Amino acid sequence: MRSVIALLSALLATPVPADIVVPAHTIRPQSVIAPGDLALRALPGVEGFDSVDDVIGLEARVALYPGRAIRPRDVGPPAMVERNQLVLLVFSRGGLEIRAEGRALDRAGRGEMIKVMNTASRNIVMGVVRPDGTVLVQ
Repeated sequence: MRSVIALLSALLATPVPADIVVPAHTIRPQSVIAPGDLALRALPGVEGFDSVDDVIGLEARVALYPGRAIRPRDVGPPAMVERNQLVLLVFSRGGLEIRAEGRALDRAGRGEMIKVMNTASRNIVMGVVRPDGTVLVQ
């Protein structure tokens, strides 16, 4: 009985390799990831995406190398706003809405925070990129 318990304890202590999403080839930063870019590989003790569906359509934020796990911080939504692009700033509170022109200071995708300089006042504000490409100032 002791040997069975010892065997079970040893099996439970051993990490089981899980299938993790890895690039099938080198993916350059700012590339949108397609199904053919990905593969699954058993990597013990590595955290990452376990489904290719979670990564398809996202943009690489850094260079992704074959056989290395893709981490959540390595990818994000595709950029809708490029650095130095002119964007529409929108501030809305209650019945008041203020619109102004701004210059993006970063690249960002839908739902991401971005720094924008108001071109009239030269003040830098933070906002969230909306689906239409405008920036909602908090």
